[in-house]
Order: sequence, then structure tokens, then C-alpha cells
Amino acid sequence: MHYRTVSDGVTSFDVSTLCLGTMNFGTRTDDETSRAILDRFIEAGGTFIDTANNYSVWAGGSGRDSEELLGRWMTERGNRDSLRIATKLGAAQKDSSKPLSSTPPTNFEGLSSEVIRRQAPASAKHLGIDHIDVLYGHVDDRDTDLAETVAAFGELQRDGLIGIAGISNVATWRVVEAREEARRQGIAPYGFVQQQYSYLHPAPKYGRNNFVTPGLLDYAASVGTPERPPLAITAYSPLHQGGISRLDKQLWGGVDHPTSHARRALLHEVAADIGATPNQVALAWLLGAAVPVIPVVGVSSLAQLEEALGAADLVLDDDVRDRLDAEPGDEG
Repeated sequence: MHYRTVSDGVTSFDVSTLCLGTMNFGTRTDDETSRAILDRFIEAGGTFIDTANNYSVWAGGSGRDSEELLGRWMTERGNRDSLRIATKLGAAQKDSSKPLSSTPPTNFEGLSSEVIRRQAPASAKHLGIDHIDVLYGHVDDRDTDLAETVAAFGELQRDGLIGIAGISNVATWRVVEAREEARRQGIAPYGFVQQQYSYLHPAPKYGRNNFVTPGLLDYAASVGTPERPPLAITAYSPLHQGGISRLDKQLWGGVDHPTSHARRALLHEVAADIGATPNQVALAWLLGAAVPVIPVVGVSSLAQLEEALGAADLVLDDDVRDRLDAEPGDEG
């Protein structure tokens, strides 16, 4: 396992370069399997674990199942101090009688100061911890004044409840605006952005703001100065929920187009040539990029975890990366 230092210019700590996503832990992934995966991840040197306060509501869960399982496991193992725990708020149900949806009407609570002040301590309680290392706004909320959201995260940081704040499912310009607002308020800016990202790129579409974009990567590459404090990118669905490894699996979320199918086929060819799996090559592609990201890997078995762990030390040679990144016509 490898590690990198993350920071918002005020708070800094190290995290493993693979982050374990626990969305289905305690629901679709049973308690015994979840604990075995967590134990093996830590044994392999993993330190960064990701959850949220609304996971698996759509599968009959309470929304807190993953947080609660993590809390019980950390208490049993006594390993809290060696871990970095990230959770999210803002996308829990506003009205418990209505379903969540990724398209309007979403029924998300949003990122008002009231929601942030109420839900952050609740997450800490369910996790059984006295501070949250990384707290994301789960989905950007354009109906709440940005200054209010930023100030509420800053208040939690001043109180010592959270380490680094972050935002997810957001347009790049909103990240920049929020970080500038934090500078105006004299508080630490967002130090994390979590977006969907994989070797397969979505078709351009106005309003599709949940993917990493070249503009976001370019902005992240510019940070590390007093004017632009550090910003780390974490990537969810880096294996596209099985869509990377299985050529027969339907792609989704704007990625189901001819270029993605061609890239997926190429990924399989490259993996066979270098003696790795397509999933391992896809993760290594993210880890070794010019602007590296931290993949949030969701697994449901020890076998899937072992495969993902194999990517941590896989370095793609320049010629392999050039082959993967070639555009049509480059070969000529």
C-alpha cells in the first residue's frame, strides 16, 4: 500500500492511496463479510474508509447502516486512531415518506447550516468517534447560499468535530467559488472533491456535474500555494460497478457510447498483455495519472478486495499508458 498527504492548508494527514468504500456494508454485504473485508484492508495497510449517512436507504436500509457497522467494528478492534474516516451529509431524505432520486425531485436535505450542524454530530455518534477526518457535502446544494454552507463547515472545523471538509457531485466552478468564499471568511477551504471517475468517460452533457472533468484536474494541478491550498480528488465508481471487468455488462450514467466500448475493449487487451486484470489496470491508470486521484473502491467480497489491492503496486509503463490514452488517429 502507498500513502499520500492530504491537506486543506490548515489540517494535514496521510491516507492510503486506495480508499475503501463501504456503501453496502451492513445491508447488501452482510456483517460477517463486511468485517472480514475491513480486517483485510487494514492488514494490507489501508487507512482510508468512506461512508455516508444515507447509504442503502434504496435497499431497505436505514441510511446509517454503514456508519453503524463501522462504529461497531472500530470499537471491537480498537483501531480508530490508525484510520481516516470520511462520511457525507446533505443527501439523506428530506421527507422520509418519499424516495431518494438522482434526478428531480431528489428529496435531499441539502446543505443548509441547520442540516450540517444537526447531521455532522449524528454521524460522529453513529460512527462512535469524537471527530470525523473528512466530511463531504454529498451533493452540491444550489438552493442554499454558498456562504452559509461554507461557514457551517468552518464552524465544525473550529469546534474540532471535523478535520477537512469536502464536496461531492459538483460543478468545478462551484468548487472554486466555495474555496474563494472560505478565503474571504478566513476559514479552511474544501480540501476534497469526490466525483465519479473511471477509465470510461461520459458523453458531454449540460448539467452533468457528477464526473471529474479535465477542468477539475487542471485546477487540482494548480494547487499547493498560499492562494490555492491543496485539493485532493477522490473517485467513486472507478470500476463502474462491474462495467470495467465485464464486456457484456450494460454501461450507465452517460458512459454507454461507442468510445467507452472501444476503450473498455482496449483495457482488456492491455490487461491481458501485461498479466493483470482489467480492474487492476483501470485502478493503476487512476493512481499513476499526471494528476493522481484516490479511487474509492467498493467491494462485496474478499476476492474483489484482493484484486483491488493488487492495483496498489501496479505501475503502468509510459508506453502502456500512451497506448491506453491514445486518441483515434494517434497511431498514424
